[in-house]
Amino acid sequence: MDFELRRAREKLEKEQKERKDRARLQLERDRKSKEEAKKLRDAIEAVQRSRRLDAIDAQLKADQQMQEDLLVGGGIVFSRILEALPYQGSGDKIKLPPSCFSELSGQGAFDKGPLHFKLSVVHQGGPSNSKDGEGENQRTTHSGVLEFTADEGFVGLPSHVWSNLFPDDTLTAPLVEVRYVRLLKGTYAKLQPDSSGFTELPNQKAILETSLRQHATLSQHDVFTVNYGELAYKLRVLELKPSSSISVLETDIEVDIVSPDAKSEGKDQYTLKPLVFGKPESGMVEEGNYVYYKFSIDNNTLENVVSGDKRIEVKIDNEIDGGDTNVYLSRHPLIFPSRHQHEWSCHDMSSKILILGSNDKSLGVGMYSIGVYGFKGTTKFQVLVTIEDNSGRKVGQQATSSSSSMEMDTVKCRNCNHYIPSQSIVLHEAYCSRHSVVCQHAGCGIVLRVDEAKNHVHCDKCRQAFQREEMEKHMKVFHEPHSCPCGVVLEKAAMVQHQASNCRLRLITCQFCGDMVQAGSSAMDARDRLRGLTEHESICGSRTAPCDSCGRSVMLKDMDIHQIAVHQKS
Repeated sequence: MDFELRRAREKLEKEQKERKDRARLQLERDRKSKEEAKKLRDAIEAVQRSRRLDAIDAQLKADQQMQEDLLVGGGIVFSRILEALPYQGSGDKIKLPPSCFSELSGQGAFDKGPLHFKLSVVHQGGPSNSKDGEGENQRTTHSGVLEFTADEGFVGLPSHVWSNLFPDDTLTAPLVEVRYVRLLKGTYAKLQPDSSGFTELPNQKAILETSLRQHATLSQHDVFTVNYGELAYKLRVLELKPSSSISVLETDIEVDIVSPDAKSEGKDQYTLKPLVFGKPESGMVEEGNYVYYKFSIDNNTLENVVSGDKRIEVKIDNEIDGGDTNVYLSRHPLIFPSRHQHEWSCHDMSSKILILGSNDKSLGVGMYSIGVYGFKGTTKFQVLVTIEDNSGRKVGQQATSSSSSMEMDTVKCRNCNHYIPSQSIVLHEAYCSRHSVVCQHAGCGIVLRVDEAKNHVHCDKCRQAFQREEMEKHMKVFHEPHSCPCGVVLEKAAMVQHQASNCRLRLITCQFCGDMVQAGSSAMDARDRLRGLTEHESICGSRTAPCDSCGRSVMLKDMDIHQIAVHQKS
């Protein structure tokens, strides 16, 4: 009996324990479910709260951006994201689609003056924020507008804008955000050239003015290109005032040009190294390249040269066999003489000497440039400019000798055509016929020793006489066809004349802007052609300036006529 009661009690206790465990587990599951439900509810509320905050923040940013756009755009809001396409053009003026014209015109943008735009690179995540200084890869610049002829969805960028926005040029279909802005007129700019060659250019103010006429804006940290003839120099914008981006239209800007970085020094072949009279300088030039030097002639030196007492000698000695050079000399403003643009030249294979004397009409006070051209191989050379004395020459000696020889009893040698005293003519002719020979080439007649006559040859084209080893260089330099950038193909002598007087790409000094510019074709205006104005001078002279006497705006090319006709000034 007791046994059965004990078993019943144990069974009851076991069942009660199992019920308690099941109840406890159920309570635990309910508690966890409630906690998970609460966490889920809190997460949903957090997401909803975050979305509400993001929406409020986005609305605030949009309102702020709208206010900024209204402020920056002077009440005009215009922003487009367009695919960028490069086009060949100078300056910073872009091409926009016609729809942009309609939108801007509808807001009265054309009534507020020139159009300026801020261009920002759009990254993959979306349009880049237009605030300056955000993000290392943020690239922005500013521009004007050239025309509204681009295809819809595209913007045409000239090389200046393209290189500043995409210096690596790695994007296949880059997107650009174009935003209308109002810019202040600039008052100050600090520029840094990429090489020291730019500092050698004369009248840098006129050169910059000519280049900036093609620009509407400047932005800090941008790099723009200045062309001087066939040469191009890059200048980085270090500082601008009154803001980091300015308008350069119809304004006077104070410009400071600082020295280039030390890393770029010596890398530019278009750099003039100064020379001192009587002090030799050593150098090295590679084939196809130039090394340039400069020296100056003052009034005292010029007077001595013009009077015939002195002469200036430019001498080049090659120091390594196998290499060869040519030498070209010019007077400024032709700063960098070349094979086709120079005033003096020497192509000898040995030492090269250029003599500037009293007979040179181009001689004058000023700076002169020497260009040493690597004709063959890498050549080490030494350049020396000296002032030599002419007073030691005995001017009348040769004439006296000739006169006295004619007074003697002389006979003309049948071999060398020299007059020989009659008492020794037999011996002279016997010796002369064995050891000397006269060149039979028409117009030559030079007397040579027999061993020298083997190397004496004449050019079939120009009939000049040379040593045989000099003929190859002569043919390559003077008779090999050369192509002018304008498309004309000529030999050297004709090419030098062409590029000095006829080529539309030749450099001239504009009488209105003072810059060395390409002459261009003939002027379109018949009156300008009669005045002898080139295409550039015809366009440049069409700019107006106030008359000093009456203040009226007169075209620069008509200013002299205005002074004579209105103010009776000659």
